[in-house]
Amino acid sequence: MAAYSYYQAGAYDECVSAAQRYITLHPGSADAAYAQYLIGSSNFDEIPDITRDQARTEKALGTLEEVSRKYPSSEYAASAKQKIEVARDQLAGKEMQIGRYYLEKKDYTGAINRFKVVVTRYQTTRHVEEALMRLAESYMALGIVEEAQTAAAVLGHNFPDSVWYKHAYTLVKTGGGEPTENQGSWISRAFKKVGLG
Repeated sequence: MAAYSYYQAGAYDECVSAAQRYITLHPGSADAAYAQYLIGSSNFDEIPDITRDQARTEKALGTLEEVSRKYPSSEYAASAKQKIEVARDQLAGKEMQIGRYYLEKKDYTGAINRFKVVVTRYQTTRHVEEALMRLAESYMALGIVEEAQTAAAVLGHNFPDSVWYKHAYTLVKTGGGEPTENQGSWISRAFKKVGLG
């Protein structure tokens, strides 16, 4: 297939065009799953580093999720799922980078908004532990102790051995509180929604 040749040569745009053309002409063929996988893999291979715009990462995520959704029993589904997790981790990492920037500039509301995205959309990534700790830090800086306590409690409940939990625990204790979960908090609801809490 021409798309595979382009993919092997690193000509990703040509690969995507050839694969899309194939899917359009032969949507029900046995090779349609592979063509869709090549589109996803081409986008995935062009994911930029975390400091750059993540539009390619979003595109890779969308095309790989399509492989997983349309062709769940294909031989490409498992590989697509692995790449989906990497792409999601990349997007969470970008949110963390921006959140840390806002935190450094003492724009606590901006920081909270970025860490909230990680907690609500990217809970299965490696960044969620730090996001919860940074939420505790941001809320403490704003004097919203109850939310800080909830962030620390959810972190401790779900990741008791995490170094981030130790930081959050110390931060909340230093502020005169205890990690205590407020069931009405958006943080508690977010974790309950996906069954982590």
